[in-house]
Amino acid sequence: MKRTAAPQTSDPDSPAPGVTRAEHCVIACAEAWRGDGEILAAPMGTVPRVAARLARRTFAPELLLTDGEALLTREDPGSTDSALDTVEGWLPYRKHLTLTAGGKRHVMMGASQLDQYGNQNISAIGDPHRPRRQLLGARGAPVNTLNNPVSYWIPRHSPRVLVPRVDVVSGVGYDRAAEAGPSATRFHELRRVVTDLAVLDFATPDHRMRLVSVHPGVTVEEVRERTGFDLALAEPGPGGPRAGEVPYTRDPTPEELRLIREVIDPHAARDREVSP
Repeated sequence: MKRTAAPQTSDPDSPAPGVTRAEHCVIACAEAWRGDGEILAAPMGTVPRVAARLARRTFAPELLLTDGEALLTREDPGSTDSALDTVEGWLPYRKHLTLTAGGKRHVMMGASQLDQYGNQNISAIGDPHRPRRQLLGARGAPVNTLNNPVSYWIPRHSPRVLVPRVDVVSGVGYDRAAEAGPSATRFHELRRVVTDLAVLDFATPDHRMRLVSVHPGVTVEEVRERTGFDLALAEPGPGGPRAGEVPYTRDPTPEELRLIREVIDPHAARDREVSP
């Protein structure tokens, strides 16, 4: 399906008044699913869950959502009670795994470490044989990254998370996939990385992470200082910022802001993941 165009990026000098950092993060995460068509969204984290539901209610009506257990659901317009969601289909775990292996899912995962080529670590910190900290384990990350589109959500942008080299490879990055050959690269696609500071992707010739936009109130220097490696910068588009400048993440539209605040997340759980 052809990916639809996103609304224009915010004017860097005129961010929308009253929009919180968490709400810009929701918008940035929602954009990851733009144009995906009838595909299962698998958001991990509060902000990604709000974002997937916002995308479904606005520019991605074909997106499939799950209750996280065994059902495909649709939120009824105007309802803030998840118990009133409409059931659209049955999705037991074995069918969920089939979707994952078949590429019919776009997951937004977290990462304890993420390097410049998109290798993700959720397994252990330190020497893998004597780790300083044991984490979740690789779980489904290898299959996710090799079989369907993957994005990442990092609620705390830090050089401890965005590192030159991960301690353990859980999700496969572009350099590792290339080393493994066509069997790994055929369906490998890392779509975007959203943090509490910025939006990043891997659309460079060598698939090295680049800075696409910063959230209003954030500077490029701040992002660079809090990243453990050198970031590439996105090339300016027609009518966009001058060479060497980075645009701001777009503001939510008034309707998107209403949906976030009044319908999808009226109790502002997003602000507990990203400080206002």
